[in-house]
Amino acid sequence: MSTSTHANGQRHPAPHGRLTVLQGAALYVGAVLGTGVIALPALAAKVAGPASLLAWVALVLLSAPLAATFAALGGRYPDAGGVATYARQAFGARASAIVGWCFYFAVPAGAPAGAMFAGAYVAAAFGGGEQTVLLTCAGLIAIVTVANALGVTVSGRMQLVLATLLAALLLTAVAASAPYAHADNLRPFAPHGWLAVVPAAALLVWSFAGWEAITHLAGEFRHPSRDLPLASGIAVVVVGALYLAVALASVLVLGPSAGDTAAPLAELLAVGVGGNVRMLAAAAALLLTLGTMNAYFAGAAKLGAALGRDGALPAWLAAGSMAGDVPRRSLALVSGLTALVTCAVALAHIGPKPLVLMTTGSFVTVYAIGCAAALRLLPRGTAAHRCAQCAFVCVVALCLATGWFLLWPLVMSCCALLYLRVNRRREARAAVRCDAP
Repeated sequence: MSTSTHANGQRHPAPHGRLTVLQGAALYVGAVLGTGVIALPALAAKVAGPASLLAWVALVLLSAPLAATFAALGGRYPDAGGVATYARQAFGARASAIVGWCFYFAVPAGAPAGAMFAGAYVAAAFGGGEQTVLLTCAGLIAIVTVANALGVTVSGRMQLVLATLLAALLLTAVAASAPYAHADNLRPFAPHGWLAVVPAAALLVWSFAGWEAITHLAGEFRHPSRDLPLASGIAVVVVGALYLAVALASVLVLGPSAGDTAAPLAELLAVGVGGNVRMLAAAAALLLTLGTMNAYFAGAAKLGAALGRDGALPAWLAAGSMAGDVPRRSLALVSGLTALVTCAVALAHIGPKPLVLMTTGSFVTVYAIGCAAALRLLPRGTAAHRCAQCAFVCVVALCLATGWFLLWPLVMSCCALLYLRVNRRREARAAVRCDAP
């Protein structure tokens, strides 16, 4: 039987949600298979040549224990708080608030960056410059907001359609271009030396972020302890196969020019089926970005409601934290902040890069605390605990690689702790007034 864990630490039967395994797998695919597939195969090939394929294989293999760790936690604690709930169970309220703030406020920063990437592809295809970019951002924000306001079941169905279309697009690109593949393009295999695989892998790490996002929706599954690991496993296979297929096709078909193209996916489609490369790239970018934003908006909205319930954010946000409920207040805040950040970036003309760096630093912090919590919560000696050990080692290395970009989650952590302190003082004063004669 699935259980839900609240601020008092008690676990009790949780109502079942309505997400199916396939809808959950689609949400996972949307969260992980981001816009990186549009450009990263080319960037990795430029750094390491055909040897970049080894980096892709390594990242696919390393993502499996991370996905398994969060799926095991989600099945054991199917609560809207996701990683924040696991941190509370393992380390207490302060760690929970830190994780919650890092994830919740990373989404309004990361979503505009992804939307701007997609908008740039649309502008390249149809013209209009910055105005087209901003209109695309606004359209994407509006679509995912409406979809999630109608409920996670509607959002899950939309995600299933998006994931199917995206998989079809990627497979079409690979299959159509396959006749133009040449094994000679694998030579020389490591033109920049074998050590170049390491920086190539560092570039690709961000393509595999997102395995924690769906934990906030664990309670929305019909049978979380069974369905969440199954959905996660399906997603690992699908994401890994699609990434490897596109990367291999990029090297075999495009050859030495693979590292010089900004949109290898569009190039593969152009080689295989012909057509306007820019329009194909825009279509791929829109599908990828819409799927990613939909998954993260769904997870963040549920998380905000859970944080409001547990006292880490204003109680006004608590509505919608239970399985089956729609967290419209939290969703409205996420959407509003996303729109505000988009406007600020547009007015300041700073581009999406600072937003990407802030977001990745925040997610690395979430991963680190989540994996540490898994080591304390998952039964020792089990496969899930061994996966958590492997994932923790990988995340520590990722933290070291992140460096100065961890300053933003440090600021968020301080804000979370300050809010907890102020909120507790407010509650204490309110209790004194109630007890006064």
